[in-house]
Amino acid sequence: MEVNDALVQQLSDLARLEFNEQERAEIRGDLQRMITFVEKLNELDTTNVEPLLHLTADYNVFREDRVIPSITREEGLQNAPAATPEYFEVPKVIKK
Repeated sequence: MEVNDALVQQLSDLARLEFNEQERAEIRGDLQRMITFVEKLNELDTTNVEPLLHLTADYNVFREDRVIPSITREEGLQNAPAATPEYFEVPKVIKK
């Protein structure tokens, strides 16, 4: 596949990006190198290779949930600039 100015312009329009001529030439070269790399990968024989779903053989490895000591609510709110006995108070940011 050949990367031309029309393809670069179409991609920049879709991404809502603007490039000058020097940047457009650099991008055209980068895209051509990426496509060449993918085309080179397509030359490999993958007939007996199973699709890779996970990078390791591990499956659903999760840590055990356990309760650990933490600070109290009062300790957490003691340095807050504004707080109720239960929550941080913050200014309203959404206007109706």
